[in-house]
Amino acid sequence: MWGRAEQQDFRSRVRGTLLGSALGDALGAPLAGLSLDAVRAAHGPAGLTAPAPAHGRRGAVTAATQLTLFTVDGLIRAHVRRDTGAWHPPTDVHRAHLRWAATQHDWGPDERREDNGWLAQEEWLYVRRDPDRACLTGFADTVLGTPEQPKNPTARNSAATTRSAPFGLLVGWDPALVLQLAVECAAQSHGHPTARLSAGALAVTVHGLTRGESLDAAVRRALALLDGRPGHQPVTDALLRALAAVTRGAPTAEAVEALAASDDPDAADTLAIAVYCALVAQDVPHGLRLAVNHGGDSAAAGALCGSLLGALHGETALPAAWLAGLEGRGTLLELADDFALEMTQGPALHGPAAAAPGWSARYPVPAS
Repeated sequence: MWGRAEQQDFRSRVRGTLLGSALGDALGAPLAGLSLDAVRAAHGPAGLTAPAPAHGRRGAVTAATQLTLFTVDGLIRAHVRRDTGAWHPPTDVHRAHLRWAATQHDWGPDERREDNGWLAQEEWLYVRRDPDRACLTGFADTVLGTPEQPKNPTARNSAATTRSAPFGLLVGWDPALVLQLAVECAAQSHGHPTARLSAGALAVTVHGLTRGESLDAAVRRALALLDGRPGHQPVTDALLRALAAVTRGAPTAEAVEALAASDDPDAADTLAIAVYCALVAQDVPHGLRLAVNHGGDSAAAGALCGSLLGALHGETALPAAWLAGLEGRGTLLELADDFALEMTQGPALHGPAAAAPGWSARYPVPAS
């Protein structure tokens, strides 16, 4: 049973996670492909300090935020479908990501698709925002990738990790199950163990934060759950680098770049940057600025850091001036509140004793 205070805290953290991720994504988007020297040449010695135009407008998000929205949609439908006896969350998340894939090639919402629900009717989502190639190919057909037979087995970048924070919002789940679900869903597009386990590590860390743990404790829980999994060492090493770097002096862009194990950062490197920046952040804007001003994947690092800080502090810690111009803020808030409603009051929406027809229209699920 959820008390009122617990529901309010949970909703704040859900909102914080989704909005924080989108803010970091939008802040880092203008820096895509720039080296640290190029960032400073374009924005001054301190780098980018506030949202700047990208994709034709200030506050524009990338495909990472689009996919995160559809991840949440899939998780809500999975919980709704539990009442039908057909309980397999990876399938519902996969179907949601296929609906995202349709937004990348359709002109707009297809009203003939009865399974779209409300999210896939949002016209602003029907635009390409630098989607990762592995996401496009992974969701180009209806075949479900699995850890045993993953899609794109060499893909090791952070695109699957950036859509995985919502798994951590399943606060009623055991942490090991949260990690496993994130890993299974990452395999639907990014099959390399580094990409899959980075997604799982992020989800478990967000899970701990949403349940009230400190960031340090949540990261160490993730490390414990990674131990023993095949291919975990690059992710484990990256997280340990992030924890150790906290005690090595004041945070700088150079310290952030040093966290990457190579000149071509992968998902583990980007996760390490996000964790470090969240650990040393004086506040949310400081953490996000630190996370995006480097020569790596700025938008991804910003999104991951934002999800961590949002889960840790809740929505009220996010910078209001940045939120005011954030693309899709209304959609993010609506979906966050629907998720919190489903997690806390699902039986009242579609249980045996009560049913809300409007809910099934928003989140239609197949019978099997």
